[in-house]
Amino acid sequence: MKNRIIITLVFFFISTQFLAAQEDYTKHQKITIKRAIAVITSTKGNFVRGVVTFEEVDKGIHVIANLTGLTLGKHGFHIHEFGDINSDDGNSAGGHFNPMEMPHSMPMNEKRHAGDMGNIEADEKGNAHLDYIDPVMKLNGEYSIIGHAVIIHAKEDDFKTQPTGNAGARVGYGVIGIAK
Repeated sequence: MKNRIIITLVFFFISTQFLAAQEDYTKHQKITIKRAIAVITSTKGNFVRGVVTFEEVDKGIHVIANLTGLTLGKHGFHIHEFGDINSDDGNSAGGHFNPMEMPHSMPMNEKRHAGDMGNIEADEKGNAHLDYIDPVMKLNGEYSIIGHAVIIHAKEDDFKTQPTGNAGARVGYGVIGIAK
C-alpha cells in the first residue's frame, strides 16, 4: 500500500511538472518575435563565417548579412527546411524552405520559396554584405523561419533551375534563432 501511495505521489509530481512546462511553452509561443539571428560557420573544407540578422519592419523582414571567407563572386543564399546542421556538408538542413509549395525564384518575386534570398556577392577579399527587405519571409506564425537553417552555396543561384537554382555545394550554414 505504501508503495502504491509513493508511486501515485511521484506520478502526480511528474504530471504537475509536465503541465507547468507545457504552460511555459504555450506562454512562449504567444510572444511576438521581432528579431532573429543566424551565426554562420563553414561546412567541412570551407572557411565561411559571419552573421545574418532578421528584423521585422513595416514592409517585411529586414535581412542583413555580413560574411567572410567566401570565394570571389556570387553565392546562392537560402533558408533551408531544417535547422539541422549536424552533417559536415550541410545536407542535413534539407531542401529550400518552401511551405507554400511555390517555384524557386528571385527574392523579390511574389511566387517563390519563402527561403529564396537570391545571391550574396563576395569581393576579392572574400567579404560579402547584403541588406534588403524581404516581403515574403515571416518571423511568426505558421511560416516562420525560426529554427530553420541559412545556407550559403558555392555557386551563383541561376533562379531558373528547379527547385535549387543550381547553386552547388553548401559552404556555410547557421540555424536561425530568436534574438534579444
